[in-house]
Amino acid sequence: MNFEALRQRVQRAELVVAVRVEKTRSNWSTLSTVWRTGWTPLRIITVGLAGGFLAGKLEPTGLGAKVQGARWLQMIGSVSNLVASTQAAFASMQASEAADTAEQAADKVDEATDEPPRQAAPTPTAPATARLSPERRADPASPHQPQPAEAATDLSER
Repeated sequence: MNFEALRQRVQRAELVVAVRVEKTRSNWSTLSTVWRTGWTPLRIITVGLAGGFLAGKLEPTGLGAKVQGARWLQMIGSVSNLVASTQAAFASMQASEAADTAEQAADKVDEATDEPPRQAAPTPTAPATARLSPERRADPASPHQPQPAEAATDLSER
């Protein structure tokens, strides 16, 4: 791969990261808003009463007699850490699969853009400015505009 292709690939990856960071921030703010609005006073009281009832039922007999309050908290913390680690591992696997898929797609696009385009012979009957779309006439610095399918994706950089 030449230097220009590598530079374009890095720019594309930076754009993807920037978009994903913004999307993550947006999702995080939505989650925090929904979480705060979801904990109404009635729900807080209900969860507290249910937790207190379960702790009172389990404490005097059975498993609760052997495991004291501090041990319960330690066990809850350990279980929550286990769940968080499992979720992080699952998210990491999904991210690596997505990265592999994106890299394969980028390689295919790079291979497709490396091939010389086939151009039809121009007809001398119409002037060149009449055939150009308004976007092309507006930006003469651009040698060619992306195709409509390319313009809709992040792969339209040339």
